[in-house]
Amino acid sequence: MRHRKRGRHLNRNASHRRSLFRNLTRALITHEKIVTTLPKAKEMRSFAEKLITLAKKANAVTVAAAGKGDAEEKKARTAALHYRRQAMALLGPTHGTGIWDKKDETTGDTVLKKLFREIGPRYADRPGGYTRVLKQHYRRLGDGGATAVIELMKAGEKKVQLKAKQTPAAPAPVAPAPVVPAPAAPETPAAT
Repeated sequence: MRHRKRGRHLNRNASHRRSLFRNLTRALITHEKIVTTLPKAKEMRSFAEKLITLAKKANAVTVAAAGKGDAEEKKARTAALHYRRQAMALLGPTHGTGIWDKKDETTGDTVLKKLFREIGPRYADRPGGYTRVLKQHYRRLGDGGATAVIELMKAGEKKVQLKAKQTPAAPAPVAPAPVVPAPAAPETPAAT
């Protein structure tokens, strides 16, 4: 029994799973949209959203302290640095994780910089749900695994949730007609 053991194992041990989520999340931050298997996308969603929440908190702290004096700004920078270090611990070593543009030229930014400079401020007003998982209709070639696209939401975009097919409501029950007693039949003398 697997009571109180949440999450998918994905046929990997813990360190391999962590590396998988780190690599997928780096690719998601770099390209903002990736194709992977459905179980990997569903599991990676929470890992990526925790990182984005750290970036969002760092942005909120620095914006709130802007213009309040040097002591407050220094305190805010320290808090933002703490969030950045937490994200760095989750994301792993960022050496060699540069962001490349369409012409195969490096932009000089790393995944961590993009996370804290672009993605964190993008979701400043959003309470959560920064990613979307879309199932694809075809299966992966080779093993036939179900594939999905996981992507980051745009700045003001809302998630569209399809409601389950609504069955029409059953008609209201018809009230039974009041029972009227039948007229009493005249009594006949009993034969003795």
